[in-house]
Parts: sequence; structure tokens; C-alpha cells
Amino acid sequence: MPHEYFAPQPTPTSELPDPAPLLRSLTHGVLEVLAGVREVDPLARWFSEDAFRSLVVRANLSARARSARGVAPRRPQFEIRAQRVTEPVDGVIEAAVVVAGPGRTRAVAIRLEGIDRRWRATSLAIL
Repeated sequence: MPHEYFAPQPTPTSELPDPAPLLRSLTHGVLEVLAGVREVDPLARWFSEDAFRSLVVRANLSARARSARGVAPRRPQFEIRAQRVTEPVDGVIEAAVVVAGPGRTRAVAIRLEGIDRRWRATSLAIL
């Protein structure tokens, strides 16, 4: 069937780059978006449609909360302390990135799936 050739194609892990740099970049990018110092649109290429939509909603809620409190956006100060990566099935990575900031330590959970020969975040949660 021709539509099978045009649909997103799963990619095995062996044909994908090391996910560690992408996990670090996505974590930095997402935290900066939520802090209001980075636009969300440039991250779209790394997310599935649903995951990106969720990030946009969360970024808008963060912006509203900052506005209600009269707080200006500030670049977040944090350090990535650890990354834990598992591969439940070929072509799928589930990671927890531990991020320490001045006031608290958080975990960013990211699921990456190999689609069309590159990693795409299909789920993201900040705990």
C-alpha cells in the first residue's frame, strides 16, 4: 500500500545517534521555555504533535502565573546531576534527567522514539 511509505517510519536504535546530547538539550530547552526566556516554537521539530501541544499549554500556564505574580522571566540556573536511560523496546528510549537548581531538585522524564531516522520526544513530564 502506498500510504505505508508516507507514514512515519519507526527506526531501530542501531540507526539512531546517541540520545544523551539530545536529552541534555531538550531538558535545557524545556526549562528555559517554562521560565519564559526561550520561545517554544524552535523545539517543535524534536517533539511529536501531542507532546509539543502539552509543552505549549504548560508554557502558557507558566507565563500566566508569572504575569499574575508580576515576576519577570529569568534564565533558570540549574545543573544536570544525572541521566538514567532505559530502552524498553528497540527504537524507544525512556530517560529521567535529574536537574538541581538553587531552590529544588527536579526530574525531567522524557520518552524518545526513533521516527524517520531521528529521535522525537513523544512524552515529557517535569516532576
